[in-house]
Amino acid sequence: MEVQRFKELARKYAEGKLTDQQKATLEAWYLEHGELPIDISPEKITAIGRQIFQKLPGNSRKKITGFILAAAAVSITIISLIIALLFNKPDMVVNNLRRDIPPGGNRAVLTLANGKVIDLEEAANGPLAVQHGTWLVKNSAGQLVYEDHKDGGPDINDHENNIRTPEGGIWALTLSDGTKVWLNNSTSLTFPASFRNRGERRISLAGEAYFEVAKDRRHPFIVQTRHQELRVLGTHFNIRAFADEPQTSTALLEGSVTVSSSNQRLTRILRPGKLSMLTVAGMSISNANTEAIMAWKNGYFRFDNTPVEQVMRELARWYGIEVYYEGEKPREKLNGRISRNKNISQVLSALRATKIIHFKVEGRRVMVMK
Repeated sequence: MEVQRFKELARKYAEGKLTDQQKATLEAWYLEHGELPIDISPEKITAIGRQIFQKLPGNSRKKITGFILAAAAVSITIISLIIALLFNKPDMVVNNLRRDIPPGGNRAVLTLANGKVIDLEEAANGPLAVQHGTWLVKNSAGQLVYEDHKDGGPDINDHENNIRTPEGGIWALTLSDGTKVWLNNSTSLTFPASFRNRGERRISLAGEAYFEVAKDRRHPFIVQTRHQELRVLGTHFNIRAFADEPQTSTALLEGSVTVSSSNQRLTRILRPGKLSMLTVAGMSISNANTEAIMAWKNGYFRFDNTPVEQVMRELARWYGIEVYYEGEKPREKLNGRISRNKNISQVLSALRATKIIHFKVEGRRVMVMK
């Protein structure tokens, strides 16, 4: 009897006929118990049904308010698997999983000054190269570390390295001065193997990165982007400078920085908790939503009144998808939070649950529809 009731409930879920409270109960259960294995047994299904029905409200009129993005995202996967397994359709499960797109991960390519290219994901832990007394090491945590051995001789000023993350790739590295850098997806960083014999520590960035700069008052740390130059002595900050976005943003978490336009016509001093936004129209300073800004580094998407187009750009970079729009692009904005470790089907299901947008997915092509 419980299995039959559970089948009916699953069918109603798939058809969108459950009440808000019933859906919330199912989704809360999934968030608590996690994903099901493919080879789930009938006995396990019966146990699942029993657990869920014990929690389902009877005549309760308790009001359910708000929309929890994470719950909506994960629920569709668990219920679709259960439906397929309950109705003896294992092919449906396998095909759905094959079509799904997994999240990104630690992927990056390092290009040395001599042109040698190293796939950091595939490289074994340990020393990777030596450049004029600077050792390049992939440590046990999978991070790239530049170890500056001062007895290795003078550095040469054109000894530049480049690290690039692809769509769906992130990476962390430590520069030779001890500065720590976290690169978001679709990001490129150019920097010297060593800062020895240089009056300043200058690097170039395209994309997004978070920096924890080692303090050195005699040698300012300078980050050059396409439209901006940022100068610091030692501080923590996040820079976002993607080529397909019209603005360059800098959020300061600790210390003090000087932000200037590339032509030096606009210069502002940024204090902790502030955000600078540089566009062709000028530079503005506002309070920084540091939780939202640092979400990518902390492993999740955070949308706070974020335009749909920007949301889809974030997903495109992380999952390596091509995004298209049917008709005019939606002007609505979204709010919510969801893990970046979810498959794209789970994320799109969460967005679909807002009733603002819908999707048609063919391979890595995602059509956005109102």
